[in-house]
Amino acid sequence: MEKIVFHVDVNSAYLSWNAVWDLQHGKSLDLRTVPSIVGGDPESRHGIVLAKSIPSKKYGIKTGETLFSALMKCPELKIVPPRYSMYLKASDAMVEILREYSPLIERYSIDECFLDMSHIQRKDAVKVANELKDRIHEELGFTVNIGISTGKLLAKMASDFKKPNRVHTLYREEIEKKMWPLPVEDMFMVGPRTAEKLHKMNINTIGELARANPQFLHARFKKHGYMISCYARGIESSTVKNEGTIEMKGMGNSTTLPFDFTDRISCHNVMLSIGETLVPRLRDSRKLVKTVGIHIRYSDFSSFSIQRTLNFPSDSTSLLMATACSLFDEIWNEEPVRHLGISFSQLKEKDIEQLSLFKDGSAEKMKRMDQVIDMVRKNFGDDSLIRATFINSPVKAFSGGVVEKDYIFMNSHL
Repeated sequence: MEKIVFHVDVNSAYLSWNAVWDLQHGKSLDLRTVPSIVGGDPESRHGIVLAKSIPSKKYGIKTGETLFSALMKCPELKIVPPRYSMYLKASDAMVEILREYSPLIERYSIDECFLDMSHIQRKDAVKVANELKDRIHEELGFTVNIGISTGKLLAKMASDFKKPNRVHTLYREEIEKKMWPLPVEDMFMVGPRTAEKLHKMNINTIGELARANPQFLHARFKKHGYMISCYARGIESSTVKNEGTIEMKGMGNSTTLPFDFTDRISCHNVMLSIGETLVPRLRDSRKLVKTVGIHIRYSDFSSFSIQRTLNFPSDSTSLLMATACSLFDEIWNEEPVRHLGISFSQLKEKDIEQLSLFKDGSAEKMKRMDQVIDMVRKNFGDDSLIRATFINSPVKAFSGGVVEKDYIFMNSHL
């Protein structure tokens, strides 16, 4: 039986999800039809383009550039803030549909998934992919590209072909025609710096990279040279790993402050705000934390980190945020703070939690309180229940967003 792999990639994910949300809540403007981006407030330091609409591309707007730069290119640019909790719900809704098509799904990121479709034949793959693509559009309101091949690498490359709302194949016999004419920077794992070096070596297309001597590439890029040489020839053999079969190593969240914070209480509130976004995701994943870390970046861009291992793994918002605030007090030098982050590591399975006679007696009470808060927010929205400390505070009740560690990403070896 031939191996068939689908790579499902949401078109302009953050912006599409914002657009669908707005349309479902009574707005008439579809952000996908005008020059628009998901970013932050131009007046604050959240000034980076996170996602862009297709019409914005003609102005040369790029993901990752500053809002100031984007507005210089297109003064009429529509800017909307990110809604991270909504993105997670949209992603989960898409995965629910994908589960109807394959029992073997690997979540590559919040907006990309691999499906092992080896239970269908190649002649039926395009038809099934189109059906899946259309269902996502009709039921959820956003579009996806689907790449089809016999492996993950080529399926991912295929999904990056012409967008939006398309299905593309890239089988091994199609590599020379469909992939090799592309610019070398379109190759998976060829970043801007690598592409610049390749151009200086007169390697400008993926085909030229594929035909280059692997030993020559190794001499210039070491092991990375062998890897991109193999990828350019379509060589990789990884399998689709079922969602959740790879151990989650850690979780994290961070935020850049709207202005430099100079008082301890405000910084504590920021830590709690980050935790209000992060800890519920921890509970959703049914994990417990053994080690808590924090990261501080000051106004002069100097950075410091510290971590602490707990006596017992926990998923309690109160306990974990008390630990984070204690760590902050331990390393803060009273200089103005520009950026704060929290990380969780040494994650343990909640289902096999070790019981102890020495746990804090309030743990069960905090557990019940967290369960009620999670239930209310899930049913009525995050803003339905916020802590009193955020009332009339410059700190938002929920800070930070989706961090890549929360998902299983392909590494350089797929």
